[in-house]
Amino acid sequence: MGALDHLSNMFDCSGGSNRKYKKRKQLQTVEIKVKIDCDGCERKVRRSVEGMKGVTSVSIERKQHKLTVVGYVEPHKVLSRVAYRTGKKVELWPYVPYDIVEHPYAQGVYDKKAPAGYVRYVDDPYQNQLARASSTEVRYTTAFSDENPAACAIM
Repeated sequence: MGALDHLSNMFDCSGGSNRKYKKRKQLQTVEIKVKIDCDGCERKVRRSVEGMKGVTSVSIERKQHKLTVVGYVEPHKVLSRVAYRTGKKVELWPYVPYDIVEHPYAQGVYDKKAPAGYVRYVDDPYQNQLARASSTEVRYTTAFSDENPAACAIM
């Protein structure tokens, strides 16, 4: 907040109280993983979110068990509403396309339950270290490789 804003707030002649204005929510896309088996489940999940304030569109992909909500909403509120209204276990969409991940088939990142073309997104730094080797580790492992005997001066 600049000096002019501060002075204009001090000498406000509007007569109203000096209250803070609410920030407007951003338009967001919230992707949720929820088990959807039949038409009834799909209808139940869709109705749980459609009446929510700020929701502009709802789309469901039944085969991937994916609910996509677009609107001026907060992700944790959408999660809690779907869980409360449907009684199902819900979580934020944990998968990313395997093109984004450096080593998609490394232990700790690869998930057999992931939809085709996706791998589980891992936020834990310890599992990320298992999935991605540093440059020094790569140098040491390739230096003593049987496939490249000229790489090591000791051999």
